[in-house]
Amino acid sequence: MKEQLLTKKILKWYDFNKRPLPWRKNVSLQKRQYYTLVSEFMLQQTQVVTVIPYFNKFIKNIPDLKSLSLAQNKKLIKLWEGLGYYSRVRNLKKTAQVIIKKFKGKLPCNLEELLSLPGIGNYTASAILAIAFNKQYIPLDGNIERVLKRYLYLKKDKEIAKDNLIQKKSIFGLSSRSSDYAQALMELGALICKPTNPECKKCPISMNCKSFQKKDFNLTKKVKKNKEKYFILKVYKKNQRYLLIKNTKFNFLKNLTIFPMEELSKPKNFNENLNFKMSNMNMNIKIQYLKNSSKFQSPFWIDQKKINNYMLPTFTKKVVKYLEKS
Repeated sequence: MKEQLLTKKILKWYDFNKRPLPWRKNVSLQKRQYYTLVSEFMLQQTQVVTVIPYFNKFIKNIPDLKSLSLAQNKKLIKLWEGLGYYSRVRNLKKTAQVIIKKFKGKLPCNLEELLSLPGIGNYTASAILAIAFNKQYIPLDGNIERVLKRYLYLKKDKEIAKDNLIQKKSIFGLSSRSSDYAQALMELGALICKPTNPECKKCPISMNCKSFQKKDFNLTKKVKKNKEKYFILKVYKKNQRYLLIKNTKFNFLKNLTIFPMEELSKPKNFNENLNFKMSNMNMNIKIQYLKNSSKFQSPFWIDQKKINNYMLPTFTKKVVKYLEKS
């Protein structure tokens, strides 16, 4: 396959500058597919530098699809603790179970079958096809989007719309080294074409980059407004222990252990004690101290001095830390 000059320049830069990430190790095809699956789930809405230690620990404890499909949820949540967005690890296990049952333990290598798996959307499916199977896909993550927007100087709302970006990414061409090329484009965005202060002098394609020519590197973003939400968080404390419950009520932190909470609708004179940003939600939290916990049929009491011994989401740990300081 004859590759265009742009493609060759990016691949040549990648060969000399790629990071030694743990999921890029030279391993068997089966392991590479598993590593790609796990890393892509972890990298959803999470930066590479954050993911690396979690990935290493996860692979050490859950080395393959079969062990993932059989792993206890408690163990998986503990390994994921601190990464957030816990639905990812639950979907990862479900995906492993489907692959074992429906696809004879082999990761599917076509788009339609990948999209049928829990937690896998268009981006993750494209990334798996490119990286694990060397198929000619360019997954459009935030890094590649940024390179594309700057290279073509895309500023208007219509220009930066997802559908338009999907069309425009053809400018990058394709490569017989599709696995490397997808990662090369991501790496270019992560290391060179950074959100602020891009290092254009080190960029292999800067000479044809319209933003570089215009010396305008500002990016137009569609502003997403966080939803304002209000909660009463109920604190029951007895003998230096806090009462927690399994969250079956709210979509965030589903089935994880949290303090009893109640959502309020646009309350007046709401003086919050705590504020959290979670996904697209701005959580305003008011603490309410209560004594009578008899209404809870199976309360779960935790000792604040042994908090790290429990399988708790970071959200709950931060609340405990706040309560102990206040």
